[in-house]
Amino acid sequence: MNFGSKTILVFGGAGFIGSNFIRYILSRHQKVNIVNFDKLTYSGNLDNLKDISKDKRYTFVKGDIVNKKVVDLVFKKYKPNYVINFAAETHVDRSIHGASLDFIKTNIEGVFNIAEAVRAHPSVIKYVQVSTDEVHGSLPLDSKQRFDEYTLFAPNVPYAATKAGGDLLCRAYFSTWKVPVVVTHCSNNYGPYQYPEKIIPFFALRMLEGKKLPLYGDGKHVRDWIYVLDHCSALELCLLKGTPGGVYHIGADNEFDNTDIAKRILKYFNRDESWIEYVGDRPGHDRRYSVDSRRITKELGWKPRYTFEKAFAATLQWYVDNPKWIDRIREKTGVFNPHIDLWRAHKLGKKK
Repeated sequence: MNFGSKTILVFGGAGFIGSNFIRYILSRHQKVNIVNFDKLTYSGNLDNLKDISKDKRYTFVKGDIVNKKVVDLVFKKYKPNYVINFAAETHVDRSIHGASLDFIKTNIEGVFNIAEAVRAHPSVIKYVQVSTDEVHGSLPLDSKQRFDEYTLFAPNVPYAATKAGGDLLCRAYFSTWKVPVVVTHCSNNYGPYQYPEKIIPFFALRMLEGKKLPLYGDGKHVRDWIYVLDHCSALELCLLKGTPGGVYHIGADNEFDNTDIAKRILKYFNRDESWIEYVGDRPGHDRRYSVDSRRITKELGWKPRYTFEKAFAATLQWYVDNPKWIDRIREKTGVFNPHIDLWRAHKLGKKK
């Protein structure tokens, strides 16, 4: 299947996953047109798409999904055939430390505005709402259980709760008006262009700056990691072949705890474990995420192509090789993850 000369409206395309998705789709579909609608918050960065900015198939529109009038206008002007929403407040720490209202507006009200616009425009063949496995809460460390499409929602932090709210709106819009929406729940992404508040780029930059790696709590919180281009290929299939009203879980079966991730980064930069600094845990810190991807594999034929070891090393090297990208976002936003300092006063001490 192919998008042909259809138009894809991408919300939040200047962010980490969105920018990788746009580049991925343009490289694979020669006749497609993409409209990138982004507010350009601290983590939205047009430098992420500098290499394709002059492509005639690509259009950028600055706007906020919380502004219903602007969302309606972009639908009326460009008449998209496919819609995908990456626009979200995503950093868990920010949702804990006083920014919860921003999360409610973007992750719930913004999704409502998009769903309303899709409902009003029959030109839309499919709308994919990009969500997270965090809506399901936490799994025990000693369990072999994984989240699947039937796992109940049990969010433990404001970020996850707002994403769950947006997902439920999508379910309701399909059930009530048959809006052709698909919801995806993906595990932790890594790759190039990720804003350095997330653990892998944050730790890579700490190494480049000669600073220690601060780990929350005991460092045993487990995540399933997926390379961003594997996620993009799954989303491509969800747009083209996903069942409206359906939910798809996307993961790569790469479960590592945060200490393991830190050690791998230390090894890459030839540092020993004395560079790890354990700090007090954050509230509501889920112990383990694990995603069962059998449905998307069986129904849509998706499977990850990138091995963790090679993609992880390539990701770290990307940050080493792109100091100008780092400098520009540092000039724009300053400190990448200020929230970690709140817990440094509650050190647990170095763990062996």
